[in-house]
Amino acid sequence: MDSQADRTIRHSVLAKSFHWGVALLYAYGIIKQIEDIAQLNELGLLKFEVVFALLLLIILGVRFLYMRTQPSALPPSSSPMHVRGAKIVHYGMYIAISSIALSGLLIGCLVYLGFDHSGFAIAIAIHLHDISVSASYWLIGLHILAAFYHRFMKTGVWDSMVPIFKEQVRNKEM
Repeated sequence: MDSQADRTIRHSVLAKSFHWGVALLYAYGIIKQIEDIAQLNELGLLKFEVVFALLLLIILGVRFLYMRTQPSALPPSSSPMHVRGAKIVHYGMYIAISSIALSGLLIGCLVYLGFDHSGFAIAIAIHLHDISVSASYWLIGLHILAAFYHRFMKTGVWDSMVPIFKEQVRNKEM
């Protein structure tokens, strides 16, 4: 069996930090989400939400720009459809997570400006926010499934980003 080990891309500590840092920020945002839009009437919470959304957008943007300079961890033998699918999911996650933050900022802005909480403008913003959250769940789910697929197939992709449960790719001499 041809070894994948000599072709495995090992992402830098910075790339891994961006990956897992964004994952933690995303998880934190989902866990601490507000239950009722009326909570945003409290200025302290509104400011926190705005700063959190802006921080997430900045980190996500820097991560996107940095990762564009990095080689793909997909094996060179990957089909064009596989490569295209991976790009669609990755770009989709960037768009969905950015859309969560941007629609959240829009909601916060509308609340701050005194728009009616049950009015049309806020309803549209909340709908965009909900669509973005749902899309992010699906895309992150696909991303995780793909990671486990690569772990099972021992392609080296898992090891490029995940620090645990190493693949133990077969040695060339075997």
